[in-house]
Amino acid sequence: MMGSHSNRPGTSTLGPDWLSVALALGGVLLLLYALPMVALFLSVPPGDFLARIDDPIVVSSATTSLLSASISTLLATVFGLPLAYWLARTDTPLTTVVLAIVVLPLVLPPTVGGIVLLTVFGPGSLLGDTAIAAGFPLTRSLAGVILAQTFVASPFVVVTAKAAFESVDETLEYASRSLGKGRWTTARRVTLPVAGPGILAGVTLAFARAIGEFGATMMLAYYPRTMPVQIWVAFLELGLENAYPVAMLLALIAAGALVVLHTVAANPWT
Repeated sequence: MMGSHSNRPGTSTLGPDWLSVALALGGVLLLLYALPMVALFLSVPPGDFLARIDDPIVVSSATTSLLSASISTLLATVFGLPLAYWLARTDTPLTTVVLAIVVLPLVLPPTVGGIVLLTVFGPGSLLGDTAIAAGFPLTRSLAGVILAQTFVASPFVVVTAKAAFESVDETLEYASRSLGKGRWTTARRVTLPVAGPGILAGVTLAFARAIGEFGATMMLAYYPRTMPVQIWVAFLELGLENAYPVAMLLALIAAGALVVLHTVAANPWT
């Protein structure tokens, strides 16, 4: 219609462009995020970086991180998806309590998470001593690394998958059940495909969080060293320059996880 004006925010010619204002304000944080990453990759020439990541210590820490983060993510997915589905399909006081417990590792300082894990799984605890007696120590071992990573990363799977399950129209599930399909068949053929992109996003976030875990891992396991622990050791013993190669490698892996996350979000299975 002639003379009409759009009501969309930021399109009016009578006031400030609020989207530009928002971008300008948010740009302060954007610079805080981007500048250190750019500085990191400019700190070491590419040739030096490629030469130094062949160091056996760097290779060992990268291998440990990739292996442990993959196992931690698998455990978080296997046990987290059923919990997320239960949380999404129940609404009781118990649901609130369980959700609070799930979110707790996200808000605990990493060192506190390590202390909590040591209290339950460390030497002198019932579970810790039992594991040691069985020849399967839960500290200073790969098992300890996986335990710490699962503790801090699995909530991402549960929380994100819960939101994905809640976005599924329950009438689709009711229709499947009315056709004689069981709950498992309905979940496998209806719920999981529809919620799939959100679930994969949560799994990707969990992997990225696990591979970057430092505080709880250092306190519970320390050995074998993951990339974050090796970065800290290299910094303390040899200085900042010697920590750069592992830091850059870890940043590249994290960026790769973000690419996967973006791909999942942009190309849903529906």
